[in-house]
Amino acid sequence: MGKLTKRLIDALKSQPKKDVFAWDGELRGFGVRVKPSGAKTFIIQYRNIEGRTRRLVLGQCGALTPELARIAAQKKLAEVASGGDPSAERHAIRQGLTVAEVCDWYLDEAGSGRLLGRNRRPIKASSVAMDRSRIEIHIKPLLGPRLVSNLTLRDIEQMQADIAAGKSARGKRAKGRGGQSKGGSGVAGRTIGTFRALLGHAARLGIIEKNPALGVRQIAVRKMKRRLSASELRRLGEVMRDALAAGEHPTALGAIRLLLLTGFRRMEVLGLERAWFKPHDRAIHFPDTKSGEQIRVIGGAAIDCIESQPVHEKSPYVFPSDIGDGHFIGVVRVLDRVCAKAALKGVAPHVLRHTFASVAGDLSFSELTIAGLLGHAARGVTQGYVHLDAALAVAADRVSAEIAKLLDGESKSDSRPTSPRRTRSRASSEAADPRRASAGDSDLRPAFASS
Repeated sequence: MGKLTKRLIDALKSQPKKDVFAWDGELRGFGVRVKPSGAKTFIIQYRNIEGRTRRLVLGQCGALTPELARIAAQKKLAEVASGGDPSAERHAIRQGLTVAEVCDWYLDEAGSGRLLGRNRRPIKASSVAMDRSRIEIHIKPLLGPRLVSNLTLRDIEQMQADIAAGKSARGKRAKGRGGQSKGGSGVAGRTIGTFRALLGHAARLGIIEKNPALGVRQIAVRKMKRRLSASELRRLGEVMRDALAAGEHPTALGAIRLLLLTGFRRMEVLGLERAWFKPHDRAIHFPDTKSGEQIRVIGGAAIDCIESQPVHEKSPYVFPSDIGDGHFIGVVRVLDRVCAKAALKGVAPHVLRHTFASVAGDLSFSELTIAGLLGHAARGVTQGYVHLDAALAVAADRVSAEIAKLLDGESKSDSRPTSPRRTRSRASSEAADPRRASAGDSDLRPAFASS
């Protein structure tokens, strides 16, 4: 790239998920950074005497002309050549960083994979995207200009109260996750969790002296109680059949059905690739989930649902997008439409997951078994060497079959459910000795796999 000029800088466009850099072709280390928000700043990048890469913001584009910024860059780079470290010196001189600056530091570090989460792995891009949303919508507008060193617990809990009251809400949807927010206690509690975590990273790495959010009382998020009853599942299934006949999107209806039959999270279903589906193992081999790599057992009804989806040679996904090579994304809109026709209120994708768990509880399966079906870190299901427990295989079959029966409108006389107590006893004996499974029950026999 040639010399940085006003025309060239004005032509730079932002990208929604990462910073954009443009470097001067004449003065090495001098450049412009464009944040996802569109803000443009002059910067220098250099290696200090220890060989570490540093960046120093010289000023906002517009407040500084390219010519003045070039002069300032030459002076700072001359200090570097003499063994100085202007970035470190600036941090030492300043009284402290603002909340907005610490948030920007966190997003830059987490987005680059340099910060490790609770599982001692780089924070996932989806988590960073959600954190960015909470920062831009709630934290920066309410506390952005404040110095972190001057924050008190009262300030942070007041921010939580303001978010809960909707003071940072915005109605128009913006690009990216969380573009629309009405506030509320759930949003407030999760935002405080994000703020406390990012300040914790900054304190641990010496960016700030201490974490002022330690000890904050976070609003308790009410546990979800909404589930679909048996009658609601029958009504939903009937409406889905009518909707399919009326031309509703079949991919979305298939995804909704699989959500109910597996208890998977929304993105686990929408992002499901055919290569992960192992019908002989009666499982999905997820390379990555919210809890890490997993092998998740599924029932026969769920297997039938996946195998009934049309195969698209150019797409790896079970539920491909109509346009492009990505996966389908419009399931929430279709779910809203069919639930409106079925007169079902308060049904989000997570309600379908909760319904699956509730049906498993109705069938008297234990909490540990349900946790294994849902992919929670339990019973060794997420370990590197995985033994697919017979109890999980039987549970997945029975739960998915029960839900499929209700969705398909079968009467109670159409099926002969096994006693839950008898099923658990049999599953336990088969888990202890899989050879005890009879040839006639081979469809319920668990698979053994390693990863």
